[in-house]
Amino acid sequence: MKLTRTLTLLFLLISMHTMAQKEPNYDESKVPALSLPDLFISESGAYIKSKTEWENVRKPEIFKLFEREVYGQIPKDFDQITFELVSQTANPYEDISTLEEVNITVLRNGKSHTMRLNFFLPKTGNGPFPVILLINYKPKYADGRLNEEGFWPVKELIERGFATASFHAETVAPDQVESFQSGIISTLYPEQSGLADGIKALGAWGWGAMRAMDYFEHHPKVDSQKSILVGFSRSGKAALWTSANDPRWAITFANESGCGGAALSKRKFGETVEAINRRFPHWFADNFKKYNENEESLPLDQHMLPGLIAPRAVYYASAREDQWADPKGEYLGLSLGSRVYSEIYGKKAEFLTEFEQFSGPVHLESVGYHIREGKHNLTWEDWRIFLEFVEKNL
Repeated sequence: MKLTRTLTLLFLLISMHTMAQKEPNYDESKVPALSLPDLFISESGAYIKSKTEWENVRKPEIFKLFEREVYGQIPKDFDQITFELVSQTANPYEDISTLEEVNITVLRNGKSHTMRLNFFLPKTGNGPFPVILLINYKPKYADGRLNEEGFWPVKELIERGFATASFHAETVAPDQVESFQSGIISTLYPEQSGLADGIKALGAWGWGAMRAMDYFEHHPKVDSQKSILVGFSRSGKAALWTSANDPRWAITFANESGCGGAALSKRKFGETVEAINRRFPHWFADNFKKYNENEESLPLDQHMLPGLIAPRAVYYASAREDQWADPKGEYLGLSLGSRVYSEIYGKKAEFLTEFEQFSGPVHLESVGYHIREGKHNLTWEDWRIFLEFVEKNL
């Protein structure tokens, strides 16, 4: 009996090690033939043709699928929200901006949670100003200082006439398997814990972005109708799901968001559903784990996500060396998803170029994409090209 237990344990350890060492696929010839759910066929088999049918039938179906099977819920209810200006950090750009450090406190069922928003407003002009919010998971950029790559280019955004804000993801849900519930989930929404479609870290970060929007809507110097939500990598996934839940964002920019964000899961290229759930089991709904190494059974894919944001603008960006995020899968996710913009909302949003022939940015009506040279990062080059799209679409 003891030998049997030892052998069983050894087998499990070997299996876990093998799984952990599994090489990602970067070979296009090994990508399975894609069989994607049709955007316009409802669950009852009806073909969706009109805006009314899309918004009343198909769009709610797709939203429920993503909520149940991929991201989990983002609770919308609370009892009270308050905003308190504090002053704890020196403004690194005081010549051109004012810095508002805002404690946003939300009360629900007798318990409260406070998150911090760092908000820069231009000193030139009277406003109201369009606003750009970055969902940030890098602590060293929390105070708005520009790093050498331009991750959050506060100075450049202010000089172009934007107000800009950021909050750190840790202030609503720590990015840790052991402690992600210790923010808003355990405090404000404990009933969500343990649900197969309960809120997880990505949804919590989306909740934080919504509370920032609550502040913008009440700010006299902010034009909240001209609001832009930006996320990079994991926060790019959160940005897309946030915008699908909250129609107040005029433009959503997901930079190199990869698996569970922009990229098609069924391609099984680079980071897969199994790989992301194994490394970051606290990001997505527990239901998403059903599709580990089983992407073919997914009743949806990421090409259906832009349709939840339409007709509002959505923008994707990739990096050529970031094969883990599957640039081709990201491009396909948007180019296929853009059919909702063109066929339902009548926008000039058709992608006419195959990914292999793609070179410069594609800036269409309400949808856009670019790919730059280099690795996984949010750089000033990404911002510069994206802002060209903003000029045409905001």
